[in-house]
Amino acid sequence: MYKFVLLCSLVTANSALADMCFIAKENGKVVKQEGECEKRHSPFSSFKIPIALMGFDSGILKNENSPKVDFTEETRKNFEPWYFPHKYPIQMFSARSQTPSSWMKYSVVWFSQYVTVKLGMEKFQDYVNKFEYGNKDISGDKGKNNGLMNSWIQSSIQISPIEQVNFIEKLSNKNLPISKQAQEQTIKIIKLEDVWDDWKLYGKTGGSKTNGWFIGWVEKDGRTIQFAQYLAQPADSLMSGGRVAKEIAKDNLITLMLK
Repeated sequence: MYKFVLLCSLVTANSALADMCFIAKENGKVVKQEGECEKRHSPFSSFKIPIALMGFDSGILKNENSPKVDFTEETRKNFEPWYFPHKYPIQMFSARSQTPSSWMKYSVVWFSQYVTVKLGMEKFQDYVNKFEYGNKDISGDKGKNNGLMNSWIQSSIQISPIEQVNFIEKLSNKNLPISKQAQEQTIKIIKLEDVWDDWKLYGKTGGSKTNGWFIGWVEKDGRTIQFAQYLAQPADSLMSGGRVAKEIAKDNLITLMLK
């Protein structure tokens, strides 16, 4: 049944491929590029990767299991504008205490906000500038002064697939202008399941019902392929855009892995 639902969703998504990009790099060179890869979009939950880097580098996050942050009544009230479990069932895992590892695994919005609020606007902006992340605009919704809470959720921060893959390339090589330890801790919590022929997969999805990201890299036997997948899809799609993007990206990687 799951495979049938996934297939239906992917077929539905293919009707919207006019706004889609897959780009991959290996050894510093683009090895595959398809679609509109220079257009910027909201990063959604793919922005959890830079937030994790900020958190570990600043000391807000200690390791994959610390801190463990309680889901308080105040957190519940603040989280309500982003809580849609009927649309995104995975959000049901959000309403409980979280660690850096569970935050990334269950894509918990309020834990991202916990980190950014502790950083404050000045440090937040400084990190975004250091990462050369997209348009670097953390102002949030116009006139609402909410950049710390949702600038990356269909708001002011915008980034293209080309910019995403360049950012991921730096992280996979631990070449971002922050501590190596912060990069290593972040890499640890974005490790996903192994894929085709036991390639190790690292990455993060992001998106909504109408669009999706999957960014990351695969590595095996000294080879590393960084990638970014973006797609737009109809609002009545059966799966969130991020999950669809992940499956499409995995298929797009096969020919590159077999070279």
